[in-house]
Amino acid sequence: MNARLQNDPASLIAAGRRALEIEGRAIAALIPRLDAGFARACALCLGSTGRVIVTGMGKSGHIGGKIAATLASTGTPAFFMHAAEASHGDIGMITRDDVLLALSHSGETAEVLALIPHCSRLGVAIIAVTGNPKSNLARAASVHLDVSVTEEACPLNLAPTASTTATLAIGDAMAVALLEARGFTSQDFARSHPGGALGRKLLLHVADIMRTGDDLPVVSPSAGLAEGLVVISKKGLGMCVVVDHSGMVGVFTDGDLRRVLDRGIDVHKTSMREVMTSPGKRVKPTELAAEAAYLMDKHRITALPVVDEAGALVGALNVHDLLRAGVL
Repeated sequence: MNARLQNDPASLIAAGRRALEIEGRAIAALIPRLDAGFARACALCLGSTGRVIVTGMGKSGHIGGKIAATLASTGTPAFFMHAAEASHGDIGMITRDDVLLALSHSGETAEVLALIPHCSRLGVAIIAVTGNPKSNLARAASVHLDVSVTEEACPLNLAPTASTTATLAIGDAMAVALLEARGFTSQDFARSHPGGALGRKLLLHVADIMRTGDDLPVVSPSAGLAEGLVVISKKGLGMCVVVDHSGMVGVFTDGDLRRVLDRGIDVHKTSMREVMTSPGKRVKPTELAAEAAYLMDKHRITALPVVDEAGALVGALNVHDLLRAGVL
């Protein structure tokens, strides 16, 4: 093919769109195939007291690794076992309590078929995902899920493209169905992802990152505005919290200061009571840090006091604390 035509933007875009259209049709074709067999496959996973062991070779193996990871992170214990390594000792990973999810587009992959006798001896259920319902793997399985495609996205109809996309989609469908059946929550998901940004957003509470004790910028309602400005500058939170015997009664921020100066107020003759915002935005220590971030964004503020159920000031945090914690 002419090199100039290969690099033609219109040709490249057209080829990419054709590939996506073919793969889109492959996924759409799966929808009517989700029948009682799909429900049985999910039931086998739900009824297992062990793990879902996903196996495959080549491109199916790569897809299998992703499916296993998705299952594991959404409440279904799972791992990937390479079919070629199974016959060299890894087959010992399979126990009587497990379920085998075997991927093979042809349904005739020798390394995958070699696992059938071992699973039969242990009484392990096999869920086969193939593109050939009449294959040896499909016939030996407890349940077969059909991921056959009419064509690959590859123009040579050789490279696994639409077929691997269909297999991945079936894996996602199973993971989502199992997730819903287990009542898996966002908090459960976060506990599986403690090192990720989502985990931090769903697991970190205000109490975990708020400043306390001497770091709190506190003034009384009768204190002078000048004293409040000193507290704001010293504590570095961009605000001071006005507190009396009953708890937090107001807040004064950098933004409030700009508005006060615009009004020509004398900072040496004005009390905090006269210029504070009352009652002021606040957050509880038990709330998620992500909720504090949401409040700051919604109200266009950069800091929040933290109060307990009785309204007593117990902490404070600003946008920099959220950034350091990885919530933003």
